[in-house]
Amino acid sequence: MLHLSSRIAACCLALIVGGAADLVAAETLRFSTVVIDAGHGGRDGGSVWNGLVEKKLCLDVAKRVETALKSKGLKTVMTRRSDTFVELEQRARIANRVPSSIFVSIHFNGSRKTLISGGEVYYRSSRGKLLASAISRSIKSRVSGGTRGIFYAGYKVLRETQMPAVLVECGYLSNKREALRCADPAHRQKLADAVVSGLLAVRRKP
Repeated sequence: MLHLSSRIAACCLALIVGGAADLVAAETLRFSTVVIDAGHGGRDGGSVWNGLVEKKLCLDVAKRVETALKSKGLKTVMTRRSDTFVELEQRARIANRVPSSIFVSIHFNGSRKTLISGGEVYYRSSRGKLLASAISRSIKSRVSGGTRGIFYAGYKVLRETQMPAVLVECGYLSNKREALRCADPAHRQKLADAVVSGLLAVRRKP
């Protein structure tokens, strides 16, 4: 009777451990390359507030994300490396050619409601939502100004990419206090590090 009880206990433990493993697998993403999309560029400056131009900040943070990811041993692909205009469809095509990848688009926000501040992360798919949640948590814990949360959106770069994809709004340039932070290279480095930390938090190695 004791032997039977031990077998039952062992089976229950195996079910618990197996279920936990399935849960961990469901909450991670397998990727070896990050496609980094610096928003806007060239003739498309994006938001312009308080002396700051979005396209320049996007490229700066994107390059910082790339450097940090490479230091962690991940491969990267950039949709643009200079002040050039790249169509949204082309950004998605670049990403879709990269196997075992995720897609992260970097932006800064602006609004006529100039008191709004904080980062935002947008997703479209369930796997994108997992990625967005991890990045949002990381920004909240690491960056001044925090985050307003994650949001579902139908942006073209999210619709047309075939891998887990997110669009990160790093802050509101229309808010004077936040614009001052975003103008600081040290703050932009914190933003980049927070994005990378979020990505690594859900990564399951191939």
